[in-house]
Parts: sequence; structure tokens; C-alpha cells
Amino acid sequence: MDLGLSGKVAVVTGASKGIGLAVVRTLAAEGAPVVAGARSAGALAGLDGVTAVEVDLAAPGGPEQLVARAIEAHGRVDVLVNNVGGVKLRTEGFLSLGDADFEASLQLNFFSALRATRAAVADMLPRGEGTIVNVASVNAFFHPDGLVIDYGAAKAALLNASKALSQELGPQGIRINSVSPGPVATDLWMGDDGVAATVGRATGAGADAVRAQAAQGFATGRFTTPEEVATLVVLLASPRTANVTGSDYVIDGGLIKTM
Repeated sequence: MDLGLSGKVAVVTGASKGIGLAVVRTLAAEGAPVVAGARSAGALAGLDGVTAVEVDLAAPGGPEQLVARAIEAHGRVDVLVNNVGGVKLRTEGFLSLGDADFEASLQLNFFSALRATRAAVADMLPRGEGTIVNVASVNAFFHPDGLVIDYGAAKAALLNASKALSQELGPQGIRINSVSPGPVATDLWMGDDGVAATVGRATGAGADAVRAQAAQGFATGRFTTPEEVATLVVLLASPRTANVTGSDYVIDGGLIKTM
């Protein structure tokens, strides 16, 4: 199926690994010129149709710089994918967290998307068209977990802002949707310092046991792949879904059992 993205200029944040890298590759395969931002862009080197930009997206001015590079190189932004994010497990509990911990999580997981969206929308509005897809998380609403309390709060803010913006921007030709993955087979879960390893060390169970226990909660019995998330993101970016806005699509292998 032709997704109608050939020639559409796309900006992707957090683009050097995991879901972000899969989104970059999928967009490029559809013929979209991609401007991909990350703190370290080595993994993006040599990808056809991809301009890699090394930038601190958690810092004020970073997301705006990335969008400006896309406009400088291609004259416009048609698609923005706000993917950048990160989580630190809070194994010592709520009282171990200060305001700075919450602020750091909000800067990375919420304000980076807000800033990129503001910059992209300013470019999209005069043309009356554009698409934004935010990568959120089931932690925003499902089984709130104290281990990721600041991350979940930031992603919940992102979902709320996305819904509100869809109502304002829809009449002006700009769509905004979200994708909420459950656990994905990336370094966030699978890495040496990922969720499974961290919980495994804290409980003494070991990383493999934590991964196996987590997978038992999925109807499919396995973690979602980055490529599966990317497929959903790119479909929502496509004009094939031109009347979809203000929606959040969950991809979690059947983890959530209720509507």
C-alpha cells in the first residue's frame, strides 16, 4: 500500500535508537525526506534520505533548532514525530524524589514535544496542513506505577495536550494523534541498565525472570517490536488516515484487558 508520504518532509526526535530509529527507517522507506534529531547521531549515518542532527532535545531551544534545520534544508515540515523520551526507575520510592527529578522528566518527555510542536505548527499553519504524532506510553493511564511516577505523569500531560491541540488545530488542517506502546523490545527494557535488569537486581530475581514475568501479562506472550510501533506511527502520519485526529492508539500485545 502506498501511504502517500513520498516527498513529505518529516522531523523525528529521539531518532538514533529504538522506536525512533525504526520510525526514521520506515518513513525513509516510504520516500519521505527525514530530519532526525538525537544527542548522538552515529546510528543514523549513511541512511538514504535522512539528515542527522545532533541536538539536546531536552534543552530549551533544542527542538526548535531541529525543526529550523528541516525548514532550512527542505523549505517546510509536513510531519513531526515526537518520540524522544526516557525513564529512570524510582526504586527508592516517592520520598527519594525532589522537584528536580520531576522537572527533568517533564523537560525530556513533555516539554521537548511541546517545543517541537510549537515550532512545527508555526510552519504548518500558513499552508493549512500538517501531521503530528506523539509517542506516549501506557504508563500515562494504565496501572499507575510508582517506579515510573514522574515518567507516567509527563506522558499523561503529553496525551492531554495532544487531545486539546487536536481540537484547536483540526479546523486549520493540522492533525495530531498519539501512540501509546506497552513494553517494547528496546534498550529501555532489554539493556544492561534497562527496566528488566534494574528490577531484577533490586528484587534478586534476575533480568531474564523479570522479562519472562512481564511477557506473561501480554495476550501475545511477547514484547512489541520497535518496527511494529513505527508502522503504526507512520500510518497515522499518512494521508491514508486523513480524518483521524485527537486519538491515542495503544500497542501493547494485549496487556490492557479493559476498554
